[in-house]
Amino acid sequence: MFVDDIRKYAAEAMTEAQREQFFEDGCLVLENAIDDAWLTRIRAAVDEMIDRSRTVIRNDGIFILEDGHSAEDPRLRRLTSPVSHHPVFWEFASASPIVRVAADVCGPDVKFYHSKLNFKWPKGGQVFDWHHDINAWPHTDYSPVTIGLYLEDCGPEQGPLQAVKGSHEEPLRSMYDDDGNWVLRIPKEKMPENWRERTESMTGPAGSLVLLNCRVIHGSARNASARMRPLLLNVYSSADSFPYVTNPIPSEYEGTIVAGSPARRSCHDPRGCEMPPDWSKGYIGPWQHQQQSGGVMTR
Repeated sequence: MFVDDIRKYAAEAMTEAQREQFFEDGCLVLENAIDDAWLTRIRAAVDEMIDRSRTVIRNDGIFILEDGHSAEDPRLRRLTSPVSHHPVFWEFASASPIVRVAADVCGPDVKFYHSKLNFKWPKGGQVFDWHHDINAWPHTDYSPVTIGLYLEDCGPEQGPLQAVKGSHEEPLRSMYDDDGNWVLRIPKEKMPENWRERTESMTGPAGSLVLLNCRVIHGSARNASARMRPLLLNVYSSADSFPYVTNPIPSEYEGTIVAGSPARRSCHDPRGCEMPPDWSKGYIGPWQHQQQSGGVMTR
């Protein structure tokens, strides 16, 4: 669904001004959007999954490990597709206030795409270089939105999400390097004009939702603090938006309508999108691609 069509429906979970800010900037923080009851349940599920990771000694289809991970001191970068591994995550993704937020920016008919839980462990949580999301999972339109939930307070020292405001309206940068390797990063010399002045640090207290348009340039710095920065991310789209390629983070819930009705026609944006590698044989995760490229996020 296109933005002008979405505007025909009143916003319910956010103010009209907040929604317009998201459409204009491509990013938005909604503070205190999720209550303590949900946070308590999700944190308990996270603790269960961290405990499960203690027996894992290398990256698998569920856990991506941080350097130094061990049974005595578990350190994680990502829990892949949390909705597939604990029922609380799917309940939150499909039947919590986050769905109404998705409907405000995707239109009344909303489809679930995928989820992940990125941790940024204390004193070492990894950099995530500047990139676009949509190049990794192109759709027929640009309605997909990533909605993240900060499970703990997130300040500037914890490596919060950062986004370049307005970059979603500019041409997409390639996620391949000059030699044709998929690197999922944008080198500094190819960043938009005045990008430093336009960069928004998306901090907020626990319970805040952070919204990212699928085209907006974003990344995050290293977590240099003594506190973890767990960020639960769910991706939604308009029901009439359809993926072109294999989902890099598939689950049994992919394509589930979480609000409204299924689409009878598809929506196609006339702007094209770069195609990623073939994910049908498996997905190694974003950090490995970025490390192979030798990139370092800079401000």
